[in-house]
Amino acid sequence: MEERRGKARHRVLKAGTIEFGGGAIDCTVRNFSDHGAALDVTSPLGIPEHFTLFIPADGTHLPCTVVWRKETRIGVRFG
Repeated sequence: MEERRGKARHRVLKAGTIEFGGGAIDCTVRNFSDHGAALDVTSPLGIPEHFTLFIPADGTHLPCTVVWRKETRIGVRFG
């Protein structure tokens, strides 16, 4: 498979929360770079194109745009 990312992502396993419009969905951050991440979710249905990713372990809030969706994983770009 051809790598299409501009920057390599590092494997991680951190709890996260997808926050949008007063709602929140739990997720797991599976890989991470300065520019984006892959998130495991129960279902990508209902997750908007733009949201904030909160990672409690780091205390970070990152604005995200969904780049791709698969069965239980979504790829996001930060910014």
